[in-house]
Amino acid sequence: MILTITLNPCIDKSTRVAELKPEAKLRCTEVVNEPGGGGINVSKGLLRLGAETLALMPAGGHNGAMLRSLMQTEKIPFHAVDTQVETRENWIVLEEHANQQFRFTFPGREVEEQAISELIGLIEKFSPAFVVASGSLPPGLPASFYGAIVQASRAAGAQCIIDTSGPALQALKNQHAFLIKPNIGELCKMLNVEHLEKQEVPEAAQRAIREGYAQMMAVSMGPDGAWLVTESEEFYCKAPAVEKKSTVGAGDSMVAGMTYMLSTRQPLEEVIRFGVACGTAATMNAGTQLFKAEDVQQLYSLLKSA
Repeated sequence: MILTITLNPCIDKSTRVAELKPEAKLRCTEVVNEPGGGGINVSKGLLRLGAETLALMPAGGHNGAMLRSLMQTEKIPFHAVDTQVETRENWIVLEEHANQQFRFTFPGREVEEQAISELIGLIEKFSPAFVVASGSLPPGLPASFYGAIVQASRAAGAQCIIDTSGPALQALKNQHAFLIKPNIGELCKMLNVEHLEKQEVPEAAQRAIREGYAQMMAVSMGPDGAWLVTESEEFYCKAPAVEKKSTVGAGDSMVAGMTYMLSTRQPLEEVIRFGVACGTAATMNAGTQLFKAEDVQQLYSLLKSA
């Protein structure tokens, strides 16, 4: 079983407007509410691939009740740790006139220490093969907190995959996660370099591996594809050209695809191909939707034959 952890879950609210104008009354379409946050999105993707998954997160207040209800409606297996803190929400607005997407992301509120301790303790209880911790940290948690999840996963005998950014990503140094997924800009910050060319990524990623960030790194480069790098191997996959409608959930979809392939013990070359196929397929759908399984299989077949 693959356990996903979302420390800062949210309700994703998406709508459309003809054109964004300052100080004007903007007529929006009906709001679509969806459960969101990195780990929850990964669980959504895993379910579409036929994997067994459980989403673990804190939930509280009116939005927390809505989050539970939406998870049930979408038939996503989950365990919510009760908190007194209101679960956050995000807004995604599509401006139809210019076909531009605006994403309003809110920080969330500080979660009680007791709820977070309970959540960490549940990792061993659920005995997962893989733990995927993804997304931002809520206020109040130290940047090093994902390291505690790596350690708890290791104690439970699980492989731990982390997908985060900023100080939380940089704090993974010497934590030895199983896999992390920075983009190329984040890799630059991890190594304190200004710029990396595509062909320089494998050597840079191997340096980060030697510094104890992870055993394996998937470095995403948007339309330029992605690298999967270990201490001794490197695999590149070019992203297929598609009509892009939204980038929301593309990174989470890529993580879901890679985790699925790792859980079924596929070769690393296929792991990154399938991950890129999932991430690219997610961009073909509008709003906060993830990928469609049929799009993934079509793109994956295309990548295998390239």
